[in-house]
Amino acid sequence: MTTVEFLLVGVGGALGATARYTAGQTLRTDARIPLTTLLVNIVGSFVFGLVAFGLGESNETFLLVGVGACGAFTTFSSFSYETVDALNDDIVAGTANAVLNLVLSVGAVALAAFVV
Repeated sequence: MTTVEFLLVGVGGALGATARYTAGQTLRTDARIPLTTLLVNIVGSFVFGLVAFGLGESNETFLLVGVGACGAFTTFSSFSYETVDALNDDIVAGTANAVLNLVLSVGAVALAAFVV
């Protein structure tokens, strides 16, 4: 990894982490399914798909946006925790959270591949 590559991932990660924090603070809901995490994972998966399947014309774009920003923006660890937490309280809500995140996030990447 070169210094430039390292910096691209770091700057992208800082931007993605800041965007994720902002989304978490502004889109809070009391829904039984953590909708903010679901939305972040869908949007992040779509953007990653766009970059990975065609809009990332360069390795630098992929490192900045895909690896850095999307890597920090999407929240698999939050998704995992919230799913287990929901399963402990309500097996239907926990299962719905897991299925929705998986199907819609993978669908968002597939849609992005189709768009480009």
